Amino acid sequence: MDVLKIDFDKLGGIVPVIIQDAADGYVLMLGFMNNEAFDLTVKTGLAHFWSRTKKRIWMKGESSGHTQIVKEMHIDCDNDTLLIKVIQNGTAACHEGYRSCFYKRIKGNSVIIDGERIFNPEDVYSSETK
Repeated sequence: MDVLKIDFDKLGGIVPVIIQDAADGYVLMLGFMNNEAFDLTVKTGLAHFWSRTKKRIWMKGESSGHTQIVKEMHIDCDNDTLLIKVIQNGTAACHEGYRSCFYKRIKGNSVIIDGERIFNPEDVYSSETK
């Protein structure tokens, strides 16, 4: 068994994290973790991230209640990207109210909404928590 060594230095202290539904493999979102967010995720079993805009740690679902329970964690061959399989509490991972943050499909030079909005973000978030 190898010792875990995540390369947080490559991107200035963070690594990208792909979040996938543990039940069906559907890709829910992409986030970023620093070492503290990773440690909190391991300690609590709930997904935590580093917000590049707010410059702080946040737990997925801290405002909406749509938390992510970690079932499996994987690291890529370069030790600089994580794949985390979760149970998504609530029906949506995206703060825009869709199941996945990847609800916009590109077709040529256009974007098509490829999914159904599950909740109205204005009903869940204030403008400060987005």
